[in-house]
Amino acid sequence: MHIIHVRNELLSALSTVVGVVERRQTLPILSNVLLEARDAELVVRATDLEIEMEVSIPVQSQKVGKLTAPARKLHDILRGLPEGAEISFESSDESRMTVKSGKSRFALATLSADEFPSLGGVQAETQLTLSHKQLRDLINRVSFAMAQQDVRYYLNGMLLHVGPNFVRAVATDGHRLALSELVMETGIAEEMQLILPRKAVLELARLLDGGDAPVTLGIGGGQIQVQLTNLRITSKLIDGRFPDYERVVPESQDRRVEGGRVSVRSALSRAAILSNEKFRGVRLQLEGSTLRIQTQNPEREEAEEEVEVALEGEPMEIGFNVTYLLDALDAMTTDNFIMELRGPDASGLLFETGETTHSKYVVMPMRL
Repeated sequence: MHIIHVRNELLSALSTVVGVVERRQTLPILSNVLLEARDAELVVRATDLEIEMEVSIPVQSQKVGKLTAPARKLHDILRGLPEGAEISFESSDESRMTVKSGKSRFALATLSADEFPSLGGVQAETQLTLSHKQLRDLINRVSFAMAQQDVRYYLNGMLLHVGPNFVRAVATDGHRLALSELVMETGIAEEMQLILPRKAVLELARLLDGGDAPVTLGIGGGQIQVQLTNLRITSKLIDGRFPDYERVVPESQDRRVEGGRVSVRSALSRAAILSNEKFRGVRLQLEGSTLRIQTQNPEREEAEEEVEVALEGEPMEIGFNVTYLLDALDAMTTDNFIMELRGPDASGLLFETGETTHSKYVVMPMRL
């Protein structure tokens, strides 16, 4: 195998897939990246057996062949070379690879490309097409609420609920829930639900550019394949039953608060500095046109903020985890937001004003 190409494009391709490579692997070959030279392109692929990423780039000069190389070492070498430098990859056997650029030369140990695992192609039973922006917005509005290493494995990911005229993304860690809906004709006759693993969701959020280019989702055989322009992401789906999220979203609330998103977020951030570092509790007192925010910690330090809001309903006091409130406000984009409450022991519901994506955020209360 022999490839000559420009450093920038090679580095971009490797940077795209290297996030899949775990630093600690049980199988040595999973620390490597597969480089496959085809007729007119170089294919770069990485996998951790749960998710696989493959990017293809055109090459200037090559001999057809394939090998694997240490992913992070190769990435660091390319990153350290001058921008625009010409780089050559050479390999005469399956145990060694030489990287040359100018007067620089690096010899890397390789492993047999035949041993490199693959998730295989997805036999797509269902296809859905969104734009980069639509899919990225759905992910960004809910992904923060995904659980991390929860024993309820089905919470360690994002639910994608698709119907004939909507696409919903939902995430919850059991203490809060984020839901975002996109109203559109999907071409899918029957509703379906699938749970994308956390790692696949975060990689997608990193790679989607927010433009209008199409993204095709192929679903089948317990896997999902996401096709971007020159990038294909294949991931196993989480096999489990996601909670009935629609029952979690409160419907009848007797108090409604409307406030400025930035001003309330800023006040919460300042008050959070003196909150209990473990429980992160914040007390909200609502009365008239005032939202009073209070925190305290075991060192008997206290913070109090007041923000002007519009309250419909009786005065009340309620406690929340301040991080959950801040995350929900950060996911919004409008100037104002609305919070609906029923009582100190009931969940709060937050959403934007005049939005088009129909996002909702449910936060469980805390006893303070």
